[in-house]
Amino acid sequence: MSTAQAILEQYGPREAMEYDVVIVGGGPAGLSAAIRLKQLAAQDGKELSVVVLEKGSEPGAHILSGAIMDPRSLNELIPDWKEKGAPLNQPVTDEAYVFLNRNGGGARVPGVLLPPFADSHGCYIVSLGNVTRWLAAQAEELGVEIFPGFPAAEVLYDEEGRVKGVATGNMGVGKDGEPTENFQLGMELLGKYTLFAEGSRGQLGKQLIARYKLDAESDPQSYAIGIKELWEIDPSRHTPGFAMHTAGWPMDEMTYGGAFMYHAENNLMYCGFVIGLNYTNPYLSPFEEFQRWKTHPRISWYFTDDHGNVNAKRVSYGARAITAGGVLSLPKLVFPGGALLGCNAGFLNVSRIKGAHAAIKSGMLAAKAAYDAVTQGRQQDELTDYPRTFYSSWLYAELDKDRNFKNWFKKGLTVGSLMNGFEQMALRGHMPWTLHRHQPDHVQLKPAAQCQPIDYPKPDGKLTFDRLSGVFISNTSHEENQPSHLTLKDPDVPVKVNLAQYAGPEARYCPAAVYEYVPDETQGGNAQRLQINASNCLHCKTCDIKDPTQNIVWVAPEGGGGPNYSGM
Repeated sequence: MSTAQAILEQYGPREAMEYDVVIVGGGPAGLSAAIRLKQLAAQDGKELSVVVLEKGSEPGAHILSGAIMDPRSLNELIPDWKEKGAPLNQPVTDEAYVFLNRNGGGARVPGVLLPPFADSHGCYIVSLGNVTRWLAAQAEELGVEIFPGFPAAEVLYDEEGRVKGVATGNMGVGKDGEPTENFQLGMELLGKYTLFAEGSRGQLGKQLIARYKLDAESDPQSYAIGIKELWEIDPSRHTPGFAMHTAGWPMDEMTYGGAFMYHAENNLMYCGFVIGLNYTNPYLSPFEEFQRWKTHPRISWYFTDDHGNVNAKRVSYGARAITAGGVLSLPKLVFPGGALLGCNAGFLNVSRIKGAHAAIKSGMLAAKAAYDAVTQGRQQDELTDYPRTFYSSWLYAELDKDRNFKNWFKKGLTVGSLMNGFEQMALRGHMPWTLHRHQPDHVQLKPAAQCQPIDYPKPDGKLTFDRLSGVFISNTSHEENQPSHLTLKDPDVPVKVNLAQYAGPEARYCPAAVYEYVPDETQGGNAQRLQINASNCLHCKTCDIKDPTQNIVWVAPEGGGGPNYSGM
């Protein structure tokens, strides 16, 4: 019997609360579903109970995105969002796509050669965390119950194997797995339908996909890691509404990656780096590549004065995984009793680098299907109207036009850029072919012996930084006396396989210095062991995705733990 089962037998049963719809995750997808459910009920003069569970300390605390937001879905969900004060304040005014080279130069793509997906006309540079907080306020005004600091830790099933709700994690469990004096048993939230909107690589979503084989007819999902900083820069270097994307250096030809720089209001600038987690060299560090990118003359200019001195201030830092497989990697969206929403399923349009509008739209479509089912007296069956309406929606049409985008880059940056331009400009997204992916990201890593080590420069503490200084300004905190939420299926694998064959890649792909190899005093000599600094964790889930042996399992820590992003 597991410790969790033993605790439940000793302290149970758990308190249970019943709702019409339970929503796991208080991001754009989950909150939009909640809002739509309440809107539909109000239109019909009906009562509908809706609850949202959010693992962060508040809605928006764990939200991280670029972000340029397409307001199309928000126009549908809340047409008067401007009057209601939605924090979409800075429209995109100018865009640049630049290919950087290692000699310090670069080439800006002429506007007439930019494919349609590169056009952000009518979109806004936003803090998606602030947008999420605003959506939460709209949901609460409509009567949605939101429980921040309550991560859903377990899917609950009925006797027939249908999802009937979720249970929140226990609170006040010590490092040894035993209850402390502050112990509080988790509670059950039971719903006629449960919608899972946990974000990329959701803990429960991953379990549901495996249990119901939802990905049986899909390409393997593909991911990227996005690392982001928020800066306050000199007004002379700031152009409100300017959005720049770069490709090329410091990435090599065959590694998928690129960067962004978005000028928001109040002299604030978002910048970040995205690297596909199908990269092959175990010595690569996404965090270090991002720091190196900032030193390119075409980039560092924005952070410095005329004498080359840094005169900007880094305000915040964060990282998260991005579900980037697109429409070809979408799993089946529904199962008995529930559905997958937003990035938990993978609705991001990777070519546009936009996912908020897709998450909101998916939440609205799922909400309509759930509302119709509940008001018809149904429960715990499959919400088949949700995938049906998605595949006939503008969102599917948008994603389908860009279905080959990331797969072309398997053939390198040059071929990928040319073919995507051809598909979108000459064929206008109506391709007679489809490129498929056949392997997940974690199998792409090559043994270290086949790869060249990468010598990254030391940070200067002004423009470039180390990981721990970033973790500090992400306001990350976890209850110290709790079991690690980063678990190993086999504790011997990191040293015997990951370190021996792949030079310990977890020490490099983690953007928060969670994993480090240190001397193993119990063995002596040159023996090493993997140390897991779980308190640093930004909840990006990269380890869960990229670990070559799939030995690391990320689970939600005690409620409210993790980053507390501000303005991100």
